[in-house]
Amino acid sequence: MPTRLNKFISDSGLCSRREADRYIEQGQVTVNGKRAAVGAQVTDKDRVLVNGNLIEPQAQAEAVYLAYNKPPGVVTTTAAGVRNSILGAIHFHGRLLPLGRLDKDAQGLVLLSTDGEFVNRVLRSGRLENEYIVMVDKPISEPLLAGVAAGGGQPGAAAQQIRAQKETPYIFRITLLHDSVRQIERWCEQYGYKVVQMERIRVLNVELKGLGLGEWRELKPRELQALLETAGPASSPAPRRRKPASTAAPDAEQPAPAATGKARRPAASRPEDAWLELPTEPRKPRKSSQARPSGQRRAGAPGAGPAGPRSAATRKGPASGKPRRTGTTRPAAASPKGKATGRSRGKK
Repeated sequence: MPTRLNKFISDSGLCSRREADRYIEQGQVTVNGKRAAVGAQVTDKDRVLVNGNLIEPQAQAEAVYLAYNKPPGVVTTTAAGVRNSILGAIHFHGRLLPLGRLDKDAQGLVLLSTDGEFVNRVLRSGRLENEYIVMVDKPISEPLLAGVAAGGGQPGAAAQQIRAQKETPYIFRITLLHDSVRQIERWCEQYGYKVVQMERIRVLNVELKGLGLGEWRELKPRELQALLETAGPASSPAPRRRKPASTAAPDAEQPAPAATGKARRPAASRPEDAWLELPTEPRKPRKSSQARPSGQRRAGAPGAGPAGPRSAATRKGPASGKPRRTGTTRPAAASPKGKATGRSRGKK
């Protein structure tokens, strides 16, 4: 089946499609001995050379479709040489592309696939619904919810079909046809709020439930089917899909993977909504009924013994009435260890 020349070159692993177009424009690509034109169609039988090097057609690979619970500190990029990249975090060696991005400081669901055409089709559709849980630094007001639902009054916000709902005094849920965390932060800032923590919990019909922080799994058939329907018809047949795997514990009703002679390390999971602890009012200091003898250090002061309470520099309490961040911490390079061990334990 004919394939666009830039895709043919990109699939070989030489470069991206954009870079392939540059090679073609500069006259560095020939097809069957003739200079190629941008947009040309080729097949596996054609002889394609880039700078005199023969480009071998890539064998049909088994496509991979992943759902990953990205921890804070992991960068959603596939560029080489980037520290704490998402590919290094999941220990995937190959060409894997994210369906949208999630900022470095944010956490939550990220979809990835080795099928570049599928990724481009889904992103171009503009119908990929994202759902976030957002914690702010002070009690939520009705003007904030109305402003966020209106997209901060920006033109074109109505096309994103934004819905905002208050969950707790400090937490709200927002659903929109966009994956920009920075945009949500800017809307909150317009109304005098600062985002303390944000987590993406759903992309279309793929939910985060059942995935611990740093874990990944392959998409279920019904999840993938919904994404394919959203993306629309493909210009070429979809590649075969490999057998699903996961770093999460397998479902009880699904067969466990064959024994390999190595003990499987249990995946670290976090309690549901562990970071959603609400802020409390600051406690008033208790007055001591006895005077402290002169020259005696108070407990917790600099130089006090280890038995004293923590100092103000190390205490993590809501001293200013602002919400404290609990649950997961931000690792420098959080990544699941070991190989894929089974299917996800999340049931839909």
